Amino acid sequence: MGQLKVAAIVGVGEGLGASVAHRFAREGFTVAMMARNKEKLAQIGSDIEKAGGKALSVAADVTDAESIKAAFEKVNSQLSAPSVLIYNAGIFKINSILELTPEQFDYCWKVNCFGAFVAAQQVLPAMVERKSGTIIFTGATASLKGSAKFAALAVGKFGLRALSQSLAREFGPQGIHVAHVIIDGMINTEQVRGMLPDKQEHMLLSPDAIAQTYWQLHQQDNTAWTLEMDLRPAVEKF
Repeated sequence: MGQLKVAAIVGVGEGLGASVAHRFAREGFTVAMMARNKEKLAQIGSDIEKAGGKALSVAADVTDAESIKAAFEKVNSQLSAPSVLIYNAGIFKINSILELTPEQFDYCWKVNCFGAFVAAQQVLPAMVERKSGTIIFTGATASLKGSAKFAALAVGKFGLRALSQSLAREFGPQGIHVAHVIIDGMINTEQVRGMLPDKQEHMLLSPDAIAQTYWQLHQQDNTAWTLEMDLRPAVEKF
């Protein structure tokens, strides 16, 4: 009997998080899904199990280091140390620098960057011991460009990109594949379609298509690893 394959996905909700969880579950991974919304996690977990997969739902607040640590302790004790970490948590607040409160700025930074740092610390020791593992971070257009009124997003996403580069340079030679994916466009979710009812499907990123790319990144041979890539709809300006 082979060792249990576990993929930890932090930031699972409708859209990309759910698609990634389904994609890895179809490949025989038990997916450890983390988010604050227990009800949403339970529904996604139920859908995965109905499709023949295995899932564990763990409530976690990515702005709280102790909450993240407790979540991974639960995963390690109930399943096994994850061989894959996908950090998909993200939040943004569009506001002028003059209108952002320090509390809002700090919260956005913690969701977009700090949580990824703490999550990576939880999985790296076992990955180093195994000399293998995959860590994928979900970036954004704001990873490269600090647009007006997007400071609360860009600062965290810039930091996430820096974290990814630093981890890749330190742990890549130890067999751990770290990749940062810049999502340059809006993902096709129910919330986005509600906000933009006139937006046609081909103008939005398919979460299932992104999830397929994440799976391909995990599958890459270590002689040809991707550190960073960007994904966007064919019609998106860049």
